[in-house]
Amino acid sequence: MTRFIRRTLWMLLSLAAVIWACPQARAQTPSPMAEWQYSAGVPLQSLFQGTPPDWQIEVGPAADLQPLYPGAGKYRVEIGPDIDVRYKDQVFFSTGEGLGVNLLIDKTYRIGASLGLDMGRQADSATRLHGTGDIGYAPVPKLFAEYVIFPVVLRADVRRALGGVDGFAGDLSAYLPVCCNDRFFVFVGPSATFVDDTYNRHEFGISATQHLRSGLPRFNAGGGLQSTGIGANLTWILGDQWLLEGGVTGQRLLGDAAHSPLTQARFQYDANFSVGYLF
Repeated sequence: MTRFIRRTLWMLLSLAAVIWACPQARAQTPSPMAEWQYSAGVPLQSLFQGTPPDWQIEVGPAADLQPLYPGAGKYRVEIGPDIDVRYKDQVFFSTGEGLGVNLLIDKTYRIGASLGLDMGRQADSATRLHGTGDIGYAPVPKLFAEYVIFPVVLRADVRRALGGVDGFAGDLSAYLPVCCNDRFFVFVGPSATFVDDTYNRHEFGISATQHLRSGLPRFNAGGGLQSTGIGANLTWILGDQWLLEGGVTGQRLLGDAAHSPLTQARFQYDANFSVGYLF
């Protein structure tokens, strides 16, 4: 690794620490948003635009309407910064993808690793959660791969929460542009999320202790297919330095996640909007 790349990594790590230290900057993780929506269009960029510039930097305010917790029937609006920094095709940091490195990349594929943050769950954030205890913050390393069979982008990822829900999760998804020109892009695609027993037990299960404290019936949540969904992303480039971005997602909880006593609504949705300034 060159000295410049090491310095770049340290700079992005410092930026990540500053962002994650600010409560308003944090988006709920997990969220109904599909994993592909955090990096929509990135694999297609090199296919159509060739070699990217050394630096691509976008910052601006963002708002996100999301459930109080996975399975909740009530929603809240989170406001914070939207940041996306990319150095060539090598290193990136964004509020959606976390801090990552592209290990292998070409015009039709991208394989990499990243480190994100799971914000956990606070028992006092919703009445239904009282007595269930908090799920703590946890770093989440992730491996991902994207492959372009134009116009479709296929994506797979697997991640492990090191604490908190303390389990494995993975996603299979695909998306494609349905409307685009040099200033306006719309991507649409489905996704499916799989989890292991540990992950689902912490997120949707009710233990004997939680049963006594909350009054909710005991529930043993096993792993498997946790949800399916469909999402759409929109980007509108207003000029040389400004752009508007938005996204909507609908997600259907399945299996034990759908039948958990914690689940008030099996259908979840997310809507977000941001204004970006390009440097």
